[in-house]
Amino acid sequence: MALAKEIMGCSMMEYKSSLSSPFLNQNKFLIRPSLVNPSRMRRDNLVHLRKAKKGAVAAISEDLVKIVPVFSAAEKPVKFKVRAVVTVRNKIKEDFKEAIAKQLDALTDKIGRNVALELVSTEIDPRTKAAKKSSEGVLKDWSKKSNLKAERVNYTAEFEVDSNFGVPGAITVTNKHQTEFFLETITIEGFNCGPLHFPCNSWMQAKRDHPEKRIVFCNKPYLPNQTPEGLKELRQKELKNLRGDGNGVRKLSDRIYDYALYNDLGNPDKGIDLTRPTLGGKKIPYPRRCRTGRLPTDTDMLTESRVEKPLPMYVPRDEQFEESKMDTFSFGRLKGVLHNLIPSLMSSFKSDKDFRGFADIDSLYSEGVLLKLGLQEEILKKLPLPKMVSKFQDYNQGILKYDIPQILSKDKFSWLRDDEFARQAVAGVNPLSIERLESFPPVSKLDPEVYGPVESALKEEHILPHLYGMTVQQALDENKLYIVDYHDVYLPFLDRINALDGRKSYATRTIFFSTPNGSLKPVAIELSLPHAGPSSRAKRVLTPPVDATTTWLWRLAKAHVCSNDAGVHQLVHHWLRTHATLEPFILAAHRQLSAMHPIYKLLDPHMRYTLEINALARQSLINADGVIESCFTPGRYAMEISAAAYKDWRFDTQSLPADLIRRGMAVPDPTQPHGVKLVLEDYPYGSDGLLIWGAIENFVRTYVQHYYPDSSLIRSDRELQDWYSESINVGHADLSNETWWPSLSTPGDLVSILSTLIWLASAQHAALNFAQYPYGGYVPNRPPLMRRLIPEETDPEYANFLADPQKYFLSALPSVLQATKYMAVVDTLSTHSPDEEYLGERQQPSTWSGDADVVEAFYKFSAEIRDIEKEIDRRNSDPTLKHRCGAGVLPYELLAPSSEPGITCRGVPNSVSI
Repeated sequence: MALAKEIMGCSMMEYKSSLSSPFLNQNKFLIRPSLVNPSRMRRDNLVHLRKAKKGAVAAISEDLVKIVPVFSAAEKPVKFKVRAVVTVRNKIKEDFKEAIAKQLDALTDKIGRNVALELVSTEIDPRTKAAKKSSEGVLKDWSKKSNLKAERVNYTAEFEVDSNFGVPGAITVTNKHQTEFFLETITIEGFNCGPLHFPCNSWMQAKRDHPEKRIVFCNKPYLPNQTPEGLKELRQKELKNLRGDGNGVRKLSDRIYDYALYNDLGNPDKGIDLTRPTLGGKKIPYPRRCRTGRLPTDTDMLTESRVEKPLPMYVPRDEQFEESKMDTFSFGRLKGVLHNLIPSLMSSFKSDKDFRGFADIDSLYSEGVLLKLGLQEEILKKLPLPKMVSKFQDYNQGILKYDIPQILSKDKFSWLRDDEFARQAVAGVNPLSIERLESFPPVSKLDPEVYGPVESALKEEHILPHLYGMTVQQALDENKLYIVDYHDVYLPFLDRINALDGRKSYATRTIFFSTPNGSLKPVAIELSLPHAGPSSRAKRVLTPPVDATTTWLWRLAKAHVCSNDAGVHQLVHHWLRTHATLEPFILAAHRQLSAMHPIYKLLDPHMRYTLEINALARQSLINADGVIESCFTPGRYAMEISAAAYKDWRFDTQSLPADLIRRGMAVPDPTQPHGVKLVLEDYPYGSDGLLIWGAIENFVRTYVQHYYPDSSLIRSDRELQDWYSESINVGHADLSNETWWPSLSTPGDLVSILSTLIWLASAQHAALNFAQYPYGGYVPNRPPLMRRLIPEETDPEYANFLADPQKYFLSALPSVLQATKYMAVVDTLSTHSPDEEYLGERQQPSTWSGDADVVEAFYKFSAEIRDIEKEIDRRNSDPTLKHRCGAGVLPYELLAPSSEPGITCRGVPNSVSI
């Protein structure tokens, strides 16, 4: 508690003692609370500091402090001066236009076109019936400091206040310059309560663009009905500004959060082939996205016109990537452009190529694309991108060479093994599709009149030889059989997918058996095609091979399973369940929860960058002819598959325990710490995930109970209720009438809802995202696209298959262009940026919460997260856990909370940020 109070500046005496604190040493104030042992909270034990953002608190010094005396009511108020320390973050890189504008602002600042601030008290002036306000203060020395190259610059401003002013609760900011600037924090010094922190972390737009004063609130949280009288009007005004009026085209400088349908994925003006259906509405239900207000296309009034790269898509100004994040993302995009520019230019000379052998794929890591094709000189001369070439040279020409994916780092041939194929179902990129098989054979839920018989072609004789002497019923009873079932997901789309040029797919089912040593192995794969009559070969079953021919057929079958899996992983579990379904909750939070609201403060770090990455996805990933359509088997029907899955999406099954129970991977057990028991003990995603889930839930429970000790406070909190109601009724309008939506009436309800949202934004997304290149960067291990079906003996191409099965196998995989494009994209998506904030971290605790008890609870949460990381390390060294330890086996670190920048196959960021 002492540490938390010290950070929050709760009293003047504590403030003075904090001036010698190691947190303020050398202007460093970025604490990594995750490294703090809660049993040793004294300052002298805090030796782990993270390199700091130089926040405003760092600028506080004794000589700036002026204590305002407390006068009795009979004494006449006296005017005193107090001071603000304002921290502004400079841009790392400025173009010529920005540099000129900055110099102009420095000149005009001298003649009064400056940055003006005004303090607003928490108290009402009895004469005016309005909040008390200070005199206006302006930032000093702007012109003198305009050329400083420091990342952060501290300015000061002075205000005159009466001794009966009370405590400031807000500050208004007017930017009279020509250009925006980024305001991090304001710290007010001179009041007898100690320094007061006003977190901002926002772009201050010029008055000519946004005439109204900006409002920055103190970091002390308030429930709506506890808001001081002096702040009530400002609280409502700021929320109104953020909501906008739902009209007009949004400017990039706007801060307006609103909703729209997914009607901007197609581009009918460029041709009928680029027309795509609108997602959202009764016809095709889907979550809502951030509204941009762009005009409709010329050829379809219901389709919103597109903004193509490199022009930016609108998201509210403060949602845009910060510079270090954008640099990482832009470099990834640069790699993508260059990786695919070369094969694209190649395809302009001759048709797109197949890999001639596995050595061709290996050369992508050893030689790079240019050397592999032998065209480095010819192509570089044709590059119309001099800046890119320059950057290419800066990176020592390694930019066109792919990093070796981790799947190859321990065992180059692991992808060929059945046990590795099975292991990745529980510890790979997509551990969310596997389910416990509760009855055999599986049965389809599709309409038999449309899609044919619901019965599976799987028979007991297919799997019985692989059950180690058990009967099928015994294996079911002892929880030994598991399934990854994509039959009902793909079958309704197969006719259309297989009619596409160069796309071939099955609807697959894969049965796994849990062996006596605890590892899984595949025992049968069912391959289904649309039913076309009594003589149709619609269903086919392959089992583990017994000779050379069946070995290659089995490899092709596993490749088709992986292709199905890649599509469902990307379109359903990754994009839909984390990116798309969270966006409405984020929009509603900004529209309905004040920055002073404790629940907004809790959710804020878990919403960072999500709107921006989702907008970028609409621009180049999930759009017509985008990366997903180009590189994944479903092609132009990809987002329709995602929308079909949304019909079965339920918020009440998105928490980890509920999801595990739904899939039969766990059973309810009140004796267990998290209320469930795994039926497959060696399930790395499940076992590690429950540790993370439990830590999140415990912290959220402590947090909620602190602000909501009884249910009446939940029910009477208008902002909270409006946030949840709008998330459902507007953001998820197409499913708003479903009865499974949890109620929000008790603290327990709120704990469950918030824990689920934080889990999805942090650990769930991390488990699905950061292994994409480590596993998918070697395309044969996880082909996102298949181009050939598996030949049968009566097929004309069966002879070609027998003559050269390797050639046939490689011709079924993505082409060189498709593979390198996919590899470049998942390389970018799997990369942590340097400014990432991980679970258990807050970069500036003083700007996050003004409540010492909550900060103390957060330190305990952070310490628990670090302990979980140690436990994950221990598990990865346990030889009895075959799915995470063994010769050539990758450890399961996707839920290990911390990470360095780059592709690490570990790390749990706070938010969906890539």
